[in-house]
Amino acid sequence: MEAYLDNSATTRCTEGVRDIVVRLMMEDYGNPSSQHMKGVTAERYLREAREVLAGTLKVSEKEIFFTSGATESNNWALIGAATANRRSGMHLITTAIEHAAVLEPMRALEEQGFRVTYLPVDAKGHISLRDLEEALCEDTILVSMMYVNNEIGTIEPIAEAGKLIRAHNPRTLFHVDAVQAYGKMEIRPKKLGVDMLSVSAHKIHGPKGCGFLYVNEKVRLRPLLLGGGQQKGMRSGTDNVPGAAGLAQAAKEAYAQLSESTGHLLSLKAQMMDGLRRLSSGGLRIVIHSEEGEKSAPHIVSAAFPGVRSEVLLHALEERGIYVSAGSACTTNKKVPVSGVLKELHLPKELAESTLRFSFSRFTTEEEIDYCLDALGELLPVLTRYTRH
Repeated sequence: MEAYLDNSATTRCTEGVRDIVVRLMMEDYGNPSSQHMKGVTAERYLREAREVLAGTLKVSEKEIFFTSGATESNNWALIGAATANRRSGMHLITTAIEHAAVLEPMRALEEQGFRVTYLPVDAKGHISLRDLEEALCEDTILVSMMYVNNEIGTIEPIAEAGKLIRAHNPRTLFHVDAVQAYGKMEIRPKKLGVDMLSVSAHKIHGPKGCGFLYVNEKVRLRPLLLGGGQQKGMRSGTDNVPGAAGLAQAAKEAYAQLSESTGHLLSLKAQMMDGLRRLSSGGLRIVIHSEEGEKSAPHIVSAAFPGVRSEVLLHALEERGIYVSAGSACTTNKKVPVSGVLKELHLPKELAESTLRFSFSRFTTEEEIDYCLDALGELLPVLTRYTRH
């Protein structure tokens, strides 16, 4: 049996996504910038994809810009907005547990003279709204915050943060990395006070190498990519029509089944956490980092297995056809480092070095969860014998 429990890293494409991507690569493969009928057909696919994606957020089609994925979307939102609005201020705010695709651009902006405040989090990964309020100042031009943490599943108070930011200064921009939230929950940027929002296709059963950035039409944003003037001159480069259409198809399927999928994911999460608790009560040491309820995403469980290094347990599970993660998968470093997110939670080193993430999709089954729990029950007593002293 195989159990793929690493859906926060990537997901398999659905058949609907596969079909439209293949059609656009093999049949309707025109360049949307071309003036002949194949180009016109390709442009129609792009227009329809924008309409679908805008509809999921209840925004205008002209506010959707296709990118190569969330890393580009985040970089563009932060660097493009900061450099375009630097005359209004040089202060930026983010959280200490953001993805590297936010933290690294922030550090690059610091090198350009911008001042960045990194908000701390509590033991479950939540920011303090009081800390945010105190950090906001006269020259704050941008706040960036992830909706759902990719490692531990924490849901940040986006709506409340948006209200605080607007009350302090309506011109301060609010960017949200929604990679782990989009397709899992209803998101309404305009109601939330969100000016820019990043999404990646391959987290919702779409193709890799495609995403989008929602940009409120009132936002001043400087392009990162210059060239042929595609996407109203805001993001040059030949349009990835198969990727955009595949992303739209994945989004359409995700939101058509949202209520059913959410219930399924919550059931799987409860099953996983109950199973881990039973293993722990049976004599194994297991520390669950994730929460249950509205403050935590339905598809992520993070847990530490003291006495076993995360990479050792990861590969032991892999030998049984069970695939999980240790920290974020978005790195080329194959050696598992201690997670920066777990460090910010102030976990003891023993727990940080023994943490695994289990993440589910609407295609994950109860049998896969049981298979993983059974494997953990067999492996952990053996592996803990080799604990380093």
